[in-house]
Amino acid sequence: MSYLVAQISDFHIVERDQLLLDAIDSAAFLRAAVDHLNRLDPSPDVVVATGDLVNDGRPAQYANLRELLAPLHYPLRLVPGNHDDRDALRAAFPDHGEVGTDGFVDYVVDGPVRVVVLDSTRFPEPGGCLDDGQLAWLDDTLAQAPGTPTIVAVHHPPFLTGIEYMDAMGFDPASAAALGEVIDRHLQVERVQCGHLHRSITTRWHGTTAATAPGVAHAVALDLQGGPAAWNREPPACVLHWWTPATGLVSHVQAIGTYPATRYQD
Repeated sequence: MSYLVAQISDFHIVERDQLLLDAIDSAAFLRAAVDHLNRLDPSPDVVVATGDLVNDGRPAQYANLRELLAPLHYPLRLVPGNHDDRDALRAAFPDHGEVGTDGFVDYVVDGPVRVVVLDSTRFPEPGGCLDDGQLAWLDDTLAQAPGTPTIVAVHHPPFLTGIEYMDAMGFDPASAAALGEVIDRHLQVERVQCGHLHRSITTRWHGTTAATAPGVAHAVALDLQGGPAAWNREPPACVLHWWTPATGLVSHVQAIGTYPATRYQD
């Protein structure tokens, strides 16, 4: 028995036939990501998209997003990011019960690996936080399944990354500390998986592993010197969280695209 959670993040879809930042065909990148996921073997049991689904929270962008995601073969669960307007998201995806009808988008995906989604966005503000009600809900939700390996999925990473201009629009420090206190109480939390940074970044955090996923489109340039905001064209990627009873949860970052394998003996 195995179970596979695929994570994709930070699509930044704009209106149809438009380019993001007048330079990036984010729609083409998302098409490639959907095609990549559809060709995976084994197939994902669920795909979790960890925010910044569109770039400006506009209805026309969500209409484009829905069309681009339609060919995906597998169950898809949506997480808002700081570029996402919840009302516009809900209007475009009325068949996605996980996003609810009002309030924050906090929910659970049950399975051999449980995914608990937290809504950290405060659109249109770039930074993230959680309120006391969300933290209480998380504490109670985690307490309901202490023996099930769990991924907490939230857009903003609750840790500093060293990329200063991104950290400045990161998690509110008080919220991050409060989230850490909740995580400390629940040893079944195997991962805190985030988006927002458009890079693969991993750290040890409150007794578990916290990490960010690469973007499906452009990358945030790696700059640990405190320079200005910058992006580049590093290869997009997804994260595959593979679980079996024997191995536990193992996470792979996989570049999106076709890279034929050659056997060593050949």
